Amino acid sequence: MTNLTNLSPAEFRRLVRTGDFTSPTSGYCPGYTQANLVIVPQRYAYDFLLLAQRNPRPCPVLEVSDAGSRGLTNFATDVDLANDFPKYRVYRGGELNEEVTSVERLWQDDFVSFLIGCSFSFEAELLAAGIEVRHITEGVNVPMYNTNLPLQGAGALHGNMVVSMRPIPASQVSKAVEVTAAMPRVHGAPIHVGNPASLGIKDLSHPDYGDSVTIKDGELPVFWPCGVTPQNAIMQSKLPLVITHAPGHMLITDVLNADLKGNG
Repeated sequence: MTNLTNLSPAEFRRLVRTGDFTSPTSGYCPGYTQANLVIVPQRYAYDFLLLAQRNPRPCPVLEVSDAGSRGLTNFATDVDLANDFPKYRVYRGGELNEEVTSVERLWQDDFVSFLIGCSFSFEAELLAAGIEVRHITEGVNVPMYNTNLPLQGAGALHGNMVVSMRPIPASQVSKAVEVTAAMPRVHGAPIHVGNPASLGIKDLSHPDYGDSVTIKDGELPVFWPCGVTPQNAIMQSKLPLVITHAPGHMLITDVLNADLKGNG
């Protein structure tokens, strides 16, 4: 495996494109924006855009592709949306049909791709503020959970919010809120602190997506809106065909996190 420490986002994407990197992307290319993905046939694109507009915390749209295009205009140039995410999920009728490293063979001329902001983008800011990010420390994927928080539906789409969780020392929670609130385009401030049961989460040691992490004495579970939310909506809405990223396996873009600060 190539040494990944000093790769640029474009070099990292090319490594993903050739199938040489298929792991979660948290911690890679620090300082650069990471993005979630939703690809829908054009007839559902307005419904999804409306869902995102009505639910901007879990679904902050960064960019929308032209119909049929595998490229982007603003967030990356040398990019292939069919190959540059380490893993994809293919949903048919709301059921997870397969998980693959390329969707080139499935590509349709009417596909519209949505880049959704990802909380991995603010992790470098947390680390810079002296706040440990436990899943990076432990070398696992971030834990993510389904909740009882309903989305505002749009057309054929409805569902509940998904959240990501990071354990934060109680003395640093206010700082974590301040740091992430400055980045609303990648989910912004936490949605909840402390009591998972109030979100309908029964057991933090068994996340619905990702991996469990250690929660130490004196730490509180802090929950942020998560870009896996569209996958939950897709499953509940049973659309005939939708492609997403696999949770934790993001596109690393050419845009710096600093450029997203303060932009709602």
